[in-house]
Amino acid sequence: MSQTRHVPVMLQRCLDLLAPALEQPAPGGGAPVVVDCTLGLGGHSEALLTRFPEVRLVALDRDTEALRLAGERLAPFGDRATLVHAVYDELPGVLGRLGIPSVQGVLFDLGVSSMQLDEAGRGFAYAQDAPLDMRMDQTTGISAAEVLNTYPAGELVRILRAYGEEKQAKRIVSAVVREREKEPFTTSARLVELIRDSLPQAAKRTGGNPAKRTFQALRIEVNGELSVLERAVPAAVAALAVGGRIAVLSYHSLEDRLVKQVLAAGAATTAPPGLPVVPEEYQPRLKLLTRGAELPTEEEVTENRRAAPARLRGAQRIREDVS
Repeated sequence: MSQTRHVPVMLQRCLDLLAPALEQPAPGGGAPVVVDCTLGLGGHSEALLTRFPEVRLVALDRDTEALRLAGERLAPFGDRATLVHAVYDELPGVLGRLGIPSVQGVLFDLGVSSMQLDEAGRGFAYAQDAPLDMRMDQTTGISAAEVLNTYPAGELVRILRAYGEEKQAKRIVSAVVREREKEPFTTSARLVELIRDSLPQAAKRTGGNPAKRTFQALRIEVNGELSVLERAVPAAVAALAVGGRIAVLSYHSLEDRLVKQVLAAGAATTAPPGLPVVPEEYQPRLKLLTRGAELPTEEEVTENRRAAPARLRGAQRIREDVS
C-alpha cells in the first residue's frame, strides 16, 4: 500500500481555515489541541503537525489498517500525536479519557478514504471485483453483502433513494431480490453487472458508472455514516473552546446538507422574535467562516480527481454555552 498515492483534499485551505485558532496557546497556556476526526492515511494530520509545531494532535479512525499505516507516517512526531481507534461520534468520550476539556481545532474529511477505495479486497470500488464488504471497521458490523441479501425490498429501495439519490431504485431492487433468491450476493462484479442490466439505456448514458449511486448508498448504510455524522458535528462544536475552529469536507449533498444545518443553527440567534435586546443565552455561538460551501480549484481537481465533489464549510466558536 503506497502512501504516495494519497493526496489530501483542499489541504492548504483547511490549514488556513484552522490556522488562527492553532497559532496561539490554548486557554491556560497549554499546547493547542487539534482533532482529526477522520485520520485515514494521515495526510491532513501530518500537515497539521508540520505547519503548527506547538500543536498536539488527537486523531480518530474506525479502520485499524488506516491507524497502522498513519501511525508509521506520524511516528516522527512522537507523543505530539495520539491515534485512537474510534468512530468520530465517540469524540466526547475520547477527549474525556484523555483529560482534554476543550480543543482549538477540529477537522472532518468525510466519506471513504483513498486507502479503502484503492484496496481491492475491501469491496468499496465498483471498478474491480471484490467481496461485498464495505465496512470501514472490519472488526464489527454487517457487510454490504448481508444488507443486499437480508434487507426487505422496501428497505433497500429507501436506502438507495435516500443515500444514493438513485432514481432507478425500484428497478434495481426488484432485480436484486429476484437474483438473491437464486444465489446470495457475495462479490461486487455480480452487483455491478446486475445494475447495468436492469437500467434503461437512457439512465446508463449519464453520470458515470451506473453502479456508483448504489455503492454509495450501501456504504453509507453499512457504516451508519449519516447517523454518526448527525451526532458527531454537534459534539465537535461542543468540544471547541471559544475561538476554536471547525472545518468539514463533505463529498455528497446529504453530508453537506447535514453539516450546513448544524453550523447554520449554531450561527443563528435562538431568541423569540420581537425582543428589543437579545439576552446572552440566545446569542449565536458560532460564526460562519465560509460563504456557503467552498469548492476545490480547477487545478486541484485536475491533479486529484477525488477532490471534484468536495465541499468545505468552516465555523468559529464565539461564545460559551450559557446554561
